[in-house]
Amino acid sequence: MDNTANTAEVALESRMALPPRQVEKQTPLELFNSAEANALRTEIIRVGRKLWDRQYVDGNGGNISVRLGGEFVLCTPTMLSKADLEVADICLSDLNGKILAGDRTLTSELLLHLEIYKANPKAKAVVHCHPPYATAFAIAGAIPPNGLIPEYEVFIGPAAVAPYETPGTQAFAETVLPWVHEHNTILLKNHGLVCWADTVTHAEWLCEIMDTYCKTYLIAKQIGEPLGVIPDDKIDDILRRKQWMGLPDARMARIGGDPRGGDPKNTAEIVELVKRETGRVRARD
Repeated sequence: MDNTANTAEVALESRMALPPRQVEKQTPLELFNSAEANALRTEIIRVGRKLWDRQYVDGNGGNISVRLGGEFVLCTPTMLSKADLEVADICLSDLNGKILAGDRTLTSELLLHLEIYKANPKAKAVVHCHPPYATAFAIAGAIPPNGLIPEYEVFIGPAAVAPYETPGTQAFAETVLPWVHEHNTILLKNHGLVCWADTVTHAEWLCEIMDTYCKTYLIAKQIGEPLGVIPDDKIDDILRRKQWMGLPDARMARIGGDPRGGDPKNTAEIVELVKRETGRVRARD
């Protein structure tokens, strides 16, 4: 069994159970040295290696962050391969990009993550990377069609494409703002992909699902036969499941739901869902 995955699940349960006021009373340094922060750093390192192993990043590309308390973010530094991350490399920043703990230099692309956090409180973790098939769509300024594979519909649904701006700038960070509420997966024109979720692991899952979907769609198109599409009533079934899960989807109004997503009914159900989906992915990998 994957002990680091278990640690990530414990961190998720701990964050759900911990009263926000108790977290907010801690100083940044206390938070940085807390058991929760240690678990989150372990999760970041694990996800960084997954991104490298799947060839979603090269060189020092990509970046990962996660909220710590209400006002702080743990994040990967600049100029370091995601395959080489160690606990001491992870930095602590406030929501204005000021480094509060850690010896390395923050990546300028943290600005992108911070804009997502400030705009959407439901975003607890952000992963930015350059998976080849999804990035190919980003270069084309296009998104793959919907309605072909249920898993994509459940976890992502419609994606979006943000316009090009120079990476690392404030203008670049703000390109995602029109889409960050109704989409958890955004293609960055001529650049790559950014995904947000409730945990680092789940944000990385979205990257995997998006890239695999783009790859599968391109292969299916080469067969030369008309592509089968999931019927509208079955898509509505999927949207109802997404509504229960609290996931965003721009089509949610079709069933009277909020396209920005909501909160699932209770914490126990969320934790059980996370464990079940984690087990499914472990078995698949």
